[in-house]
Amino acid sequence: MFRVTDIDESQAPLLDHLIELRTRLLRSVFALGVAFAVCLFFADDIFAFLVRPLTAAFPPGEGRLIYTKLYEAFFVELKVALFAAFFVSFPIIANQLWAFVAPGLYVKEKRAFLPFLIATPVLFGAGASLAYFVVMPTAFRWFLGFEGEKGGLKLEALPGTGDYLSLVMQFILAFGISFLLPVLLLLLNRAGIVTRAQLTTARRYVIVAIFAVAAVATPPDAVSQLMLAVPLLLLFEGSLVIMRLTERSEAKRRAAETAEAETSGEANV
Repeated sequence: MFRVTDIDESQAPLLDHLIELRTRLLRSVFALGVAFAVCLFFADDIFAFLVRPLTAAFPPGEGRLIYTKLYEAFFVELKVALFAAFFVSFPIIANQLWAFVAPGLYVKEKRAFLPFLIATPVLFGAGASLAYFVVMPTAFRWFLGFEGEKGGLKLEALPGTGDYLSLVMQFILAFGISFLLPVLLLLLNRAGIVTRAQLTTARRYVIVAIFAVAAVATPPDAVSQLMLAVPLLLLFEGSLVIMRLTERSEAKRRAAETAEAETSGEANV
């Protein structure tokens, strides 16, 4: 049965810690390398999956992807394989990181961190899914709306494979990482660095910061920026709600411990 043990009592020297760190890093690199080899074999299928939002944005039977450098298509496959390999091997990499850090934590600290370890891939996946299924199709249709005739010449979108892959990676990483905002805020709150009252007071500044991050992290169009900023605002408010519930739970627990201590003291008297 899985059991979270308390902090290790061993006093390992620095050299042993460095050797263990090297072992964990080698295992992570090996997992990434194996995942990269597998993903490289399926690179065409993975890239075809990433191209679907663009295909759906074009009228049926229209649209093309081009490459203007002879080596561009090859390097796109490498980037696709590496991009997919990171996601495939992330559970192993996270497990190795946790195995290295966990022995230095008390059991209470381990139990406090476990929910964040579970929430991180879930929130990242939610953000990436929003980008792929909602934001990218909407943004691509808006981008393609500029096609037509300009000054008697035909204006046609001919996206390059390298540029398109960079844009897709930007969308997925921007939304995935941004959706980790609750994890960051709750960790800072748990560590005592920020409080709910401080975040509530600074709400107007947080809103400005969210829109600034959305403007930098997404392509320069208002649609993508709003589609990132609005969920971030909701996640921020949700984090405040969770902090409030946590504070109430902690207050009840402390009140119960105080009452129990007083009852025990009266009984001893």
